[in-house]
Amino acid sequence: MRKIALFTGLAAVAAAAMLVGTGAELNAADADLEAVKKQFVGHYELVSYVSFPEGGGVVDNNYEGRITYDEHDNMTAQGMPKDLPARAAASSTNVSGGFAYYGSVTWDIENQIVTHHVEGSPSRGSWVGEDNVRHYAWEDGLLKLSIVNAEGRTTGTLTWRRFE
Repeated sequence: MRKIALFTGLAAVAAAAMLVGTGAELNAADADLEAVKKQFVGHYELVSYVSFPEGGGVVDNNYEGRITYDEHDNMTAQGMPKDLPARAAASSTNVSGGFAYYGSVTWDIENQIVTHHVEGSPSRGSWVGEDNVRHYAWEDGLLKLSIVNAEGRTTGTLTWRRFE
């Protein structure tokens, strides 16, 4: 076991030494970005989606949903009101609600922002080509994605729990 650990350690040192000579040095920001990306990769379920009206207070939007981030900087998200199936069953017309979209992802780790670059959205066609900017935070193992308006006020927060 010690031989494997020693060999692995020597291989890592050799790889790092090779990078130094190529101009491909890894800096702290690159390492931090890679760590953040790895932290995001996975499948999550929506724990809560709350809005913060301009007049104050908190509104529970009573949503359920899923979001996934992959190791290739892509994401997909779907969410709907929990009562949507009951509303649809009680109606003779098409009842819709919620969100669904997918696209690529970029991070601004200095400002703790993840940007979902919307490439497709069956629920909101107007989102295609737009960016959904979310401020992120990790609290007690939960991923919190907050929506901040142009004035800098948080208008909503979606809280996600990783599927284990």
